[in-house]
Amino acid sequence: MSDNRPNDDVDVTKEWRATQGQKSAATRLRIFAAVSWVIAIGAEIAGVVLLYRHKFDHGNLPLLIGILVGIAIFAIVGSLLWKAANKHDPARESDSAKFFFQNQLGAIITVIAFLPLIVLIFMDKDMDPKNKKIAGGLGVVLAVIATLIGVSWNPPSVEQYTQDMNQCADQIKTGQPTTACSPEVAEQAKDIARDSKTVADATKDAAHPAGQDVVYWIAPENGAKKSSTPHVFHICGGVSPLRGKTVNSGSVTEAYAENATRITKQIPMEQKQCGFAGAKEAESVGSTAG
Repeated sequence: MSDNRPNDDVDVTKEWRATQGQKSAATRLRIFAAVSWVIAIGAEIAGVVLLYRHKFDHGNLPLLIGILVGIAIFAIVGSLLWKAANKHDPARESDSAKFFFQNQLGAIITVIAFLPLIVLIFMDKDMDPKNKKIAGGLGVVLAVIATLIGVSWNPPSVEQYTQDMNQCADQIKTGQPTTACSPEVAEQAKDIARDSKTVADATKDAAHPAGQDVVYWIAPENGAKKSSTPHVFHICGGVSPLRGKTVNSGSVTEAYAENATRITKQIPMEQKQCGFAGAKEAESVGSTAG
């Protein structure tokens, strides 16, 4: 992802939101992660019960090692699945408590799955000292590795995805290399770039042969920064759907920022009402006559 441009230069559009497909994928991954963690904690409980029954006092070291390895495997699998889910549906960085808990849950669960069993191993006065040293040491190593894997070192956030989406849309519109277009943000960025191109094509005339990036939409209610419900935007302020309304104007990206998130489907009608179609026809006629 490109960090070459300062944040102030990035177009501010609508906030990134997970699509239904992304939410569904995240839910499935979180369910699988939860199942893995339940198995890991279940193995820990089994190990604790066997310790209390003195099953490892004078043997069964391979069984205890197998339990510790099993806990590590399922804890790690759960953490990786949970991280993958967070890539599809991240938390907001502005909600610091949820952001921390959601992104570091893998490490937290791993500690829960290991710590009680490791403590009991070292505190067990009846276990063979050599076996205790081997099992306890291995448990600590596995716990550290699994916990470090569970930590999310550079967690995704809604804010970061919003910035990336805007950079991606800008790169698509200007034909730059799409370095910011990760799979998570590309779909929404393509929507923004597509609507910008549609508006440019619809507003071409003699004075603006490349079209314009100016659209018009119903202003948010009661002076709010963003409309409570989505609106469509239009190619000029004089179209019939905007008559008698308080209207804002600006670029496609500014329209998105106020929750005007779709270009009108009545472009041919609006071209006529706004004069763009007539200008194009006149230019075409003039060229033919010449």
